[in-house]
Amino acid sequence: MDTVVLNLEPIAHLTDEQFYQLCIANRDLSLEMNATGELIIVPPVGGESGNQEAGLIADLEIWNRQAKLGKVFSSSTIFILPNGAKRSPDAAWVKLERWEALTPEQRKKFPPLVPDFLIELRSETDRLAPIQEKMQEYIKNGLRLGWLINPQDARVEIYRLLKAVEVVQMPAIVSGEDILPGFELQV
Repeated sequence: MDTVVLNLEPIAHLTDEQFYQLCIANRDLSLEMNATGELIIVPPVGGESGNQEAGLIADLEIWNRQAKLGKVFSSSTIFILPNGAKRSPDAAWVKLERWEALTPEQRKKFPPLVPDFLIELRSETDRLAPIQEKMQEYIKNGLRLGWLINPQDARVEIYRLLKAVEVVQMPAIVSGEDILPGFELQV
């Protein structure tokens, strides 16, 4: 199954609350929305990609339990970015102070912020260009550090705020730098 993009703008503009209600009413679908209001239906991943994603989240959570610096989120979490896009990275981390600054209602629904750190894992069915565009969108909205892990091409693209994208060949060890002090991942 490919990603499906629906342009709703000719008939409707969904508010954040309407998008939230649409997602709740269609729990079996993985939905996102870009800044122009297009509804994106993301296909499920296969077993290998799902296992890799789970490992990334587990490694991030283990580090975070020791560091106690923030909150870790799975690919089921949708973040409302400053540009209005509603995006769901494969793994994400938000600094504790930023998370605690949200109201209880904002924490329950889709958090209105861009994560400080995130990982996108390219699955077998993903086209590379749309994920790269999504990473650029995160950076333009204030992401501090992001990794696009691309097993098909054996590389990791490292996105940093106000810096050019760095490409690292796999296998490699990537660092959380000063965003996630002490966090390293073997990819």
